Amino acid sequence: MDEKTLIAKRVALELMDGDLVNLGIGLPTLVARYVPAGRHVFFQSENGIVGMSGPITGAENHDLTDAGGSPISALPGAASFDSALSFGLIRGGHLDVTVLGGLQVDREGRLANWMVPGKMVPGMGGAMDLVTGARRVIVAMQHSAKGEAKIVERCTLPLTSVRRVDLVVTDLAVIEPTDAGLVLKETAPGVTVEQVIANTGCELIIAPELRSMPIEG
Repeated sequence: MDEKTLIAKRVALELMDGDLVNLGIGLPTLVARYVPAGRHVFFQSENGIVGMSGPITGAENHDLTDAGGSPISALPGAASFDSALSFGLIRGGHLDVTVLGGLQVDREGRLANWMVPGKMVPGMGGAMDLVTGARRVIVAMQHSAKGEAKIVERCTLPLTSVRRVDLVVTDLAVIEPTDAGLVLKETAPGVTVEQVIANTGCELIIAPELRSMPIEG
């Protein structure tokens, strides 16, 4: 199993039956593939749809895309609408969960994910609204990039929001930001606590109930 699949599978376990969920572009879109059987989750995209399917090869409609421009398909009962209503859902606090990629998360659990150094990007998209408006924010990202820790003492990139995110899932660990700091709750299969600490740029609190991720590695 590759790192991105591991992260997506672990995040999918956080989604509950009936949740209205927004998935950020990139790695988070993989989460839709691994929703546990029997759980019915409604996926929303900020460009104006509720009820899009996950990426199903061969079923894409190239006239229908998610917010990242990738082709999607619509499930029976799906609804489409304009951006005003879509952002009304987000800003009005109606989203149960958003899953977003991350460039950095700091010791206080704040996310930076909209500015990529050295690259031209079209804008911050809906990330700022999603982090502020969703009831629960899950960050899905690799633990480090090019040898640099992505969980750091202080973000050096611009913050997406001052709000603390609710959970960080990486290829090495599951970490919960709290008032006391970042709590290491799970390690990936075959990964030790020492490996997680060595690849993290700030102090971690080891949860008394620390366990291995409840998925196969």
